[in-house]
Amino acid sequence: MFAKGQSIIQLMEELAPKHYAVADDKIGLQLGTLNKDVLNVLIALDVTEEVVDEAIRLQANLIIAHHAIIYRPLSHLQTDTPAGRLYEKLIKHDIAVYIAHTNLDVAEGGVNDMMAEALGLTGLSPLEDIHTDRLKKLVVFIPEDHLDKVRQALFQAGAGWIGQYSHCSFNIEGTGTFVPEAGSEPFIGKQGKLEQVKEVRLETIIPQSIERKAIQAMLKAHPYEEVAYDLYQLDLKGRSFGLGRVGKLDEAVTLQELCERVKQAYDVPVVRLVGDPGKAVRKIAVLGGSGSRYVRHALFAGADVLVTGDIDYHTAQDALAAGLTIIDPGHNVEKILKQGVADYLRRKLQEKKSDTQVIASQINTEPFRFV
Repeated sequence: MFAKGQSIIQLMEELAPKHYAVADDKIGLQLGTLNKDVLNVLIALDVTEEVVDEAIRLQANLIIAHHAIIYRPLSHLQTDTPAGRLYEKLIKHDIAVYIAHTNLDVAEGGVNDMMAEALGLTGLSPLEDIHTDRLKKLVVFIPEDHLDKVRQALFQAGAGWIGQYSHCSFNIEGTGTFVPEAGSEPFIGKQGKLEQVKEVRLETIIPQSIERKAIQAMLKAHPYEEVAYDLYQLDLKGRSFGLGRVGKLDEAVTLQELCERVKQAYDVPVVRLVGDPGKAVRKIAVLGGSGSRYVRHALFAGADVLVTGDIDYHTAQDALAAGLTIIDPGHNVEKILKQGVADYLRRKLQEKKSDTQVIASQINTEPFRFV
């Protein structure tokens, strides 16, 4: 059985939730419909005409890409323009296009994590915080013989994390009272009779991002027809998500050695270097795409070197004067996402026993040639 487009995108948004995206980023479904069976999914960095031709050959009727095909409102749709020809071909072949851009950059396991891990960086943190997953306290009252079942359901849904500690909760025994009124179907007691039940007040922490999932899991495991529970907003800071990553190598290397590692990890023939090739570096900042405005972020983070694309002349001069080295492997190194996202979706669809196949695009969309 083939997966529906909506189901595939739901899996994609579990990896890269849309609310992670920066303001005004053009993400989501940009063309076509998701209300259909998807035979094959093509994962691409850019949607060029060559990529669309590849999708047609592979019978892929959904493309998930990083870079948008529609950047601003369309004033016309003329099919004798490059963009118009692209849209026409996609529509004629019923190929939908879904974009995951800065939300995939920010996501754990997304573009920047892939880039950092490919270099062997550990102890990762965001280069710039974009989103904090606010924490809430969930309080629920449970008959004592169902405590373990409800508590485990909450933990399995992702509740109970404080920093690096999991399965966090607090439990107080007490007595609950209630009268089942007409029309009720009580798990305990009889209609019209006051009941007193030994219950446990369970308190635990849930990130706002999983609030709905955690509550649904709690309600499903709870035996009561009507569940008494409360949610409180906390001042306690939750996990931060952001653009770029800062991490460390196991051992210091020279900048020249790091350049070679970058070329191999990102499959690029050359890099641009700002700084002394013999300088020893260990703390590395990486950011996929265009990172000129993140020089100050890298300096503030104490990074020895920033690995990013699209560095302009004056930014390079400023970084050099400030003592920050830069390796620019180009914008196209974000292509690392193609295999990473394909592997993720393939694994998720296999778990659901779907016949839909996921394919990483083999088209090279690098516009520059190195001669």
